[in-house]
Amino acid sequence: MLKGACVGTNDLLKAKSFYDTVLSTIGMQRYVSLDHELGYGSKDSEPNFWVVIPFNEQQATFGNGTQIMFETEHKVDVKAFYDAAIAMGGVDEGAPGPRDYAPNYYGAYVRDLDGNKLHISIDL
Repeated sequence: MLKGACVGTNDLLKAKSFYDTVLSTIGMQRYVSLDHELGYGSKDSEPNFWVVIPFNEQQATFGNGTQIMFETEHKVDVKAFYDAAIAMGGVDEGAPGPRDYAPNYYGAYVRDLDGNKLHISIDL
């Protein structure tokens, strides 16, 4: 069973601003704010998404082929998530829309300020 996901950052203050804004579009909020980590979750859950400065004090890097996947219940949230990420300095990796690789799929892809790939989708 997957308990959560974690991405690294090289600037926790900028990451906090980015993720506070972007994740609020899908009802997630920050529950943990420590010197080296931030924890986010849904209203009725424990934090299950973490943004951290690497424990080994090395540069945070993103994985090739790695993405963090978020799901929403409303199509408008996909666009809101994507738009918020772009407005906060994220990079487009695929604008909101249907994809031909999955029926009833609608989603978008962005990279955060550290290059981590984020995916937001809804099954229509």
